[in-house]
Amino acid sequence: MAASVRTAGAQRFVRHQNIVAPPSTWRGRPWRWRERAGTANLHTMGSVIRAVRFVAAATLGLLCAISSSSAGSAAAYADVRKAFQEAYARATTNVSDTGATDSDSLKSYPLYPYLQAARIQQAFTGGGTDLDQVDKRAGEFLAQYGQQPVTRNLRHAWLDSLARRTQWNQFLAVYRDAGASEAARCQSFVARIELGKTEGLAPEIAKQWLTPHSLPECDRPFAWLKENGVLTTQLIEERAHLALDNNNATFARQIIQQLPTEAAAPLFQWAGLLESPTKGIDALIASPSTPIEGPALLAGWKRLTRMDAQAAKERYTKFITARGLNKEAASQYALALALGLAWNRDPDALQYFDLVAAGDLDDIAREWWARAALWSKDWKTASRAIAAMTEANRQTARWRYWTARIDEESQDSQTAQAIYKGLLVDDNYYSAMAAARLNQAVAPHPQPIPVNADLMATLERMPAFERARELFLCGMRSEAIAEWQFGSETLPTESRTQSIRLAAEWGWYEQAVTVATAQHVFNDYSLLYPRPYDAQVNAAAHLAQLAPEIVYGVVRQESLYRIDAVSNAGARGLMQLQPATARSTARFYKRPSPALTDLFDPYINTALGASRLRMLLDEFDDQIPVALAGYNAGPNAVIRWLPQEPLDSDIWIENIPYNETRGYVQRILWHSLMFTWLRTKGHAQETAAWLTPIHPIHHPEQADRVAESDRATAADAKRH
Repeated sequence: MAASVRTAGAQRFVRHQNIVAPPSTWRGRPWRWRERAGTANLHTMGSVIRAVRFVAAATLGLLCAISSSSAGSAAAYADVRKAFQEAYARATTNVSDTGATDSDSLKSYPLYPYLQAARIQQAFTGGGTDLDQVDKRAGEFLAQYGQQPVTRNLRHAWLDSLARRTQWNQFLAVYRDAGASEAARCQSFVARIELGKTEGLAPEIAKQWLTPHSLPECDRPFAWLKENGVLTTQLIEERAHLALDNNNATFARQIIQQLPTEAAAPLFQWAGLLESPTKGIDALIASPSTPIEGPALLAGWKRLTRMDAQAAKERYTKFITARGLNKEAASQYALALALGLAWNRDPDALQYFDLVAAGDLDDIAREWWARAALWSKDWKTASRAIAAMTEANRQTARWRYWTARIDEESQDSQTAQAIYKGLLVDDNYYSAMAAARLNQAVAPHPQPIPVNADLMATLERMPAFERARELFLCGMRSEAIAEWQFGSETLPTESRTQSIRLAAEWGWYEQAVTVATAQHVFNDYSLLYPRPYDAQVNAAAHLAQLAPEIVYGVVRQESLYRIDAVSNAGARGLMQLQPATARSTARFYKRPSPALTDLFDPYINTALGASRLRMLLDEFDDQIPVALAGYNAGPNAVIRWLPQEPLDSDIWIENIPYNETRGYVQRILWHSLMFTWLRTKGHAQETAAWLTPIHPIHHPEQADRVAESDRATAADAKRH
């Protein structure tokens, strides 16, 4: 696609046989997996996880050294920082350490309270300790530090300990409802029940009852609610409805069982529709007289359209007829089917959008109506859909661009060009696409944050920011963010803006970008598009025959430069590789399987990530948007999304059904453009290649190789 993400001088990416060097040259750093004894196992004990956390922190050594050299106070703390890390590691891995040998420099270190808190937490869980004395230490600590972030984990640990020991009076004295977890709140209810402090308690428990998921910590309070006649049929029905609205049919059944038979029947019917929508809808078609509540019927139909839109399409007419739905009542069912078909890029989506009443369309539905029309190149319908959007939505870069595209396709080139030119003042994917349509190079509009050295120095001296910096340098990211937020609460706008530069100078790039986004600062490209891993990224890009800028684009989007990043789904490192994906990629290139900890090594992670992207490019005929979509959503999903014949790339990208993946592809294209613009010292960038049509893949044998590698790796994982 874009010249900015292609290897310099290459008209197309190099084919598979030229991607990797001969095996004898694969002995360089990027592919030298660490030797392992047995299988890595990071989930056996919390202590092991915490130990690995400090291994990851040690990997930050170069970053810490660079950051320290930019701030005298950080450099001055270098030795004591190491002593703190060692002591903190002992405290969080249940190694006994009373602190008797702590040096004066350690005691005066800004993070010493975190070490003290960790030792108190250790005493609560270590056993063999006079817990009354530990309670006293914890109380004195919280009294000294109040609501500072350093108290949060200790307060939670203390509350857990007090609950286990049924020390309810002290529990309530320590408990704070603000920021409390659901479990802690439930424990506070238990405390009040046990102490007979139940005035005003029933409404609070009833409010917690209305949770759409299981909450075993509240079993005792919920039982108390029932014993006191407050757990009414209405409350039970409300919770069941919440669970059903969240498609949690299994949990809903548990709640429904508490209802009288007559009240439970329609809700069980609802749950059955969610669990087996095809079977349930077919039964309702076959038996038109079977009663069913309207919300349950619509929920079951929506479930079917999401799971199997084609099956829903085949049943639509029979279903509407059998249930006796008039045009107005059928509108919401038509909308659900239209959306399901649009997500599947089925051209029949348009005929069902035509059946939807205008009042049932919100902006999300109108956007998918427009996308379905764009896919079918029905420009008039696309124009109608955009015109029906709210003014605020129509004026976004996305729909201004598509308005221009429609005008262009409708032979109104003058209006189209005027809109395209108006988009050039923005800096985003759509402005770059508009530039391509105008056959112009992209010239971004940098807006550097003015440097206020005095203000930055003042910020850096603030205790909360000093603690945030040290926590960051020690690899304690969540604690660092808490301190940063604590210090930022009362800052004026100018100070918050300067704090972006402060975080960047520390090498805390993800925080710099996060704060910049919150402050609506997007165009300081030198600040927000750093290249801290040039050695690793350049090596990986060379290995995979990619431009470094596309690799950096993935790094920035996936992890915001965090080498120790771990997603909720378990993806790790700079390029957010799932362990199974990393192993599959290594298998594909006949390299040793990486350990979990290897994925936190920037060399290994970027080598594997770039190679994975190369695999996907080969699988999808060097089509960068398609490969990027596959990196995010998986190749199997992307294969389903490919058109049957060549299609304009902007239309294909716009119709990616996953919102996350669509935004992911668009942002990485823009990121790579900005990295190239910075590398070329402000040279305007051509994006004409972004217009290259997306086409079906022409070599299914490559896809078979990738799929076989993934299957073999999955099979190995099951055996182990």
